Amino acid sequence: MARPRSFDEAAVLRTARDQFWETGYAGTKVDDIAAATGLGKGSLYGAFGDKHALFLRVYDHYCGEAAEGTRRQLEGPDATAYRRLRDHVLAIAESVAADQARRGCLIAKSTAECAQHDEAVAARSRRLFHDLQEYLTACIAGAQRAGDLADGQDPARLAGLVLAVLRGLEALGKGGVEPDDVRAIAETALAVLPKPPAATS
Repeated sequence: MARPRSFDEAAVLRTARDQFWETGYAGTKVDDIAAATGLGKGSLYGAFGDKHALFLRVYDHYCGEAAEGTRRQLEGPDATAYRRLRDHVLAIAESVAADQARRGCLIAKSTAECAQHDEAVAARSRRLFHDLQEYLTACIAGAQRAGDLADGQDPARLAGLVLAVLRGLEALGKGGVEPDDVRAIAETALAVLPKPPAATS
């Protein structure tokens, strides 16, 4: 009979996530993770498989949390859809602006490093981006129905634009763009979304 694990699996995964986030996939050795978690390499391999399997476990969980957090932020009634969209865009911009260590986003970092030659990472990233665009599309469509955004544009295309801006902000922040410029780009992205014509008296 296998012995029960004597460690907190969730805590180990968080520690492994932080190690991959700090040094990237290629720059992280199993020895680094073992040292950070306090587990032997044998225990790590037994619980999670090799480094690639552990990374995919960490990355899948992180992507799932990112998608769920975005869904919670954007879902709701049409009457407040635009406010939720605005709050979401500005919150991401503020997070990027506050990242003085330029740690960046694990999703952007891992996609840039691994997706070209690792189909499992590429597929997980595509699924995440699809989910994020779906949540943005639904929120924008709600804002259109409420009359806060013009209804003549395809909400999916507008959502794609917003998603591209948000992903781009993370890259700009990691590259050292000034926080105020990051915030200004987010405000501009919101300003260029098509608004309904002003009512005339």
